[in-house]
Amino acid sequence: CGTPVVCSTAASLPEVVGDAAVSIDPLRVDSLAQGLREVLGNAGLRDDLRARGLRRAAQFSWDRCAAETLAVYAAARPARLKS
Repeated sequence: CGTPVVCSTAASLPEVVGDAAVSIDPLRVDSLAQGLREVLGNAGLRDDLRARGLRRAAQFSWDRCAAETLAVYAAARPARLKS
């Protein structure tokens, strides 16, 4: 949808957003405040994050998810025994 993102550095979120977000420490209120100030106060950054976010989101699809899931299952499946 093109909304600039301020994102926590917790768990797998940095892997998901890539370079399409301003990252903040979720345990520090001042980090969240600084991230919001950066995005709200810088129109160029907002535009850049919008563009990066749309490109990042385009990398995710149900077709890709299904293909990658099937590949994991295929790799985990034991080789068939030859008779």
